[in-house]
Amino acid sequence: MSSLDVLRATAHPVRLRLLSLLTATAMSAAEAGRELRVSQAAASYHLRVLERAGLIRVVEVVRVRGGDAKRYRHESSAEPFRLDEAVAGGAASEERAEYVEAVIDELRRRSALRVAGPHLTTDAELWVDPATWRRVVGAVGAASALLHEAARPARTPGTAPVSMTAELFPLRRP
Repeated sequence: MSSLDVLRATAHPVRLRLLSLLTATAMSAAEAGRELRVSQAAASYHLRVLERAGLIRVVEVVRVRGGDAKRYRHESSAEPFRLDEAVAGGAASEERAEYVEAVIDELRRRSALRVAGPHLTTDAELWVDPATWRRVVGAVGAASALLHEAARPARTPGTAPVSMTAELFPLRRP
């Protein structure tokens, strides 16, 4: 799948939430819909979009009341981060702008749920040498992979919901 297809597929707040939810456990459209408080039909539609983009896959089919329910999982985000593969196209696009808007919406929703505890907020537009930039991108990528690997199903005893949003990219020279 191209990076443009992935951008299009993830340019919606519900699909971003589904990716997070399906990192920890496999779920059907009905289960995901209940968890996200959207209809089963809406969840099913968004799951199909993510599946077509290759971001989730069917990991099992279960029999439910005389029918079959597909259970989906998002597994790629728990794989080790590979810095050399993290080179994206530079040009801004309509799809990139839609993705950024979806991330902004999701960040607003999550910020309203913030509680006391360890946290970090940072924003920067800086000039650094290429080696430092590679180290930073590698460290944030490794932190993201660690979080995804450690993710557990919602409301698992001994766990707490957390949020991580990061968008790191080089800028065009003025």
